[in-house]
Amino acid sequence: MTQVLSGAMHYFRVLPEQWRQRLAMLRAMGLDTVETYVAWNLHEPRPGHFDFTGRADLGRFLDLAAEEGLRAIVRPGPYICAEWDNGGLPWWLLADRDAPLRCHDETFLGHVGRFFDEVIPVVAARQVTRGGNVSMVQVENEYGSYGSDRRYLAWLADGLRERGLDVPLFTSDGAIDHMLSGGTLPGVRATVNFGSDPEGSFAELARFRPEDPPACMEFWNGWFDHWGDTHTTRDAAEVAGILERMLAAGASVNLYMAHGGTNFGTWAGANLGGDLQDGEYQPTVTSYDYDAPIDERGAPTEKFWAFRKVLAAHRQGPVPEPEPLPPTLPPTLPPGAVELTQSLRLFDALPPVAGRSARPPTFEELGLAHGLVLYRATVHGPRGPYELHVDGLADRAHLFVDGEPVAVLERDRLTGVPVAVPGPSAVVELLVESMGRVNYGPRLGDRKGIVGGVRHERQYVHGWEAVPIPLDDVSGLPWGRTGATTGPVFHRGTLTVAEPRDAYLALPGWTKGYVWVNGFCLGRYWDRGPQRTLYLPWPLLRAGGNELVVLELDGCQEPVVEIREEVGLG
Repeated sequence: MTQVLSGAMHYFRVLPEQWRQRLAMLRAMGLDTVETYVAWNLHEPRPGHFDFTGRADLGRFLDLAAEEGLRAIVRPGPYICAEWDNGGLPWWLLADRDAPLRCHDETFLGHVGRFFDEVIPVVAARQVTRGGNVSMVQVENEYGSYGSDRRYLAWLADGLRERGLDVPLFTSDGAIDHMLSGGTLPGVRATVNFGSDPEGSFAELARFRPEDPPACMEFWNGWFDHWGDTHTTRDAAEVAGILERMLAAGASVNLYMAHGGTNFGTWAGANLGGDLQDGEYQPTVTSYDYDAPIDERGAPTEKFWAFRKVLAAHRQGPVPEPEPLPPTLPPTLPPGAVELTQSLRLFDALPPVAGRSARPPTFEELGLAHGLVLYRATVHGPRGPYELHVDGLADRAHLFVDGEPVAVLERDRLTGVPVAVPGPSAVVELLVESMGRVNYGPRLGDRKGIVGGVRHERQYVHGWEAVPIPLDDVSGLPWGRTGATTGPVFHRGTLTVAEPRDAYLALPGWTKGYVWVNGFCLGRYWDRGPQRTLYLPWPLLRAGGNELVVLELDGCQEPVVEIREEVGLG
């Protein structure tokens, strides 16, 4: 089999106007193939409602890759991990608290089948067997890290074939015995994922699949970051040396990531700590730079040049030598500052109450993908200062009693504080924010909001109102109604530019929240770090004035956002 030199780039983490430049960078590094996951939750945001436009235009992405001389490996899931919200599984699957995932369950398979009916024809039409560039397609993803249902894997493989795929299918798993035994499928090529020790990993693969050629579907040349942790990097010379060893052995390699991109909006996932991924909650940052050879903005790094040298020595086929030089990026916006002169209290812009129930409904039961929910109930008194405890808080809550802020609660940290009711009653409000859904391990299927209940001492608090607050559209905010400087507050200002260019936004003195530019949500920020800047891609800007909106949940020193020329990832 021909040695494959591939690099991962996810179309959904890059704006479409920037796809071609990033793909050209892959070619300039010396790769012959691009690999991408397919994010089910991006394409089917509501059951039966599909989107293949803009950032979700998978077909256009594959066509551009072909134009840039790249073959494509497609990994349609239905589960992808990818440090992406819920591992790519749609949030609405979780509205039923008893619904199983990633197994041969008829209801789950019905949803998967509907998704495959829409997405697989897009891929099948672009196979190399039909004159296109799609050369391989994956069955599920790292299934051996989760389950052992071969009937489920066989159903997926059969479904891919029935929908017109005739290129080779494959699986990918960690190079560990139980992962390979649980995640592989007879008749489907097996590949392995790792970041070091290629000789040991390929030996383990050969022990299980002596007939399959060595292939690393995910060579982890960098890593991702969690909020509150340190920024992860890997030495360029070290990882280039590992790449050289794999290619010298004749193995096929997919760099994960070649270009990481950005978890725009609320798409960043989360992990759980511990050896078995069932420990403390660890939400992923907005940037998916991944310390990749092509950085978040699309520029070459030291790792790019080190990899380019190694890849050039192993390049096969009729490709001109030397490889094309990487396209030159224009400069970033000049540094500056934007004062956000308008403000609006979140509580003065609330949508209507969605409903009332005995227990707090989850985000999914309210039909909300991500954002905020304001839960409100009455606690009758008089009674002493017993602990008000939130069971299954997902993931962060501002607690108010009779309109006064009391505490900020957080999953796996502070989940309860004493609350007294000296009079006949008190109104308790919990403004709950969702972070990413867990994307890997046995706790996949991470519901948001208040998943358990709220107890005052041992007594459950009943009779809840819930106000869902989506954050995907801020165009209808009632600016001018009121002003504010503290508490959960929207701030607005104007960023004026001579011409659209990339930039980095920094929010020193701010605490936690979200940023929108011309209505597009760049993502979350948090003073906990390590990420200190948000990448602002040039296609979001226009010459002249640009609306900049920030939702600050905890309060800021000054409502000023800085424009910086350099990235700050920690």
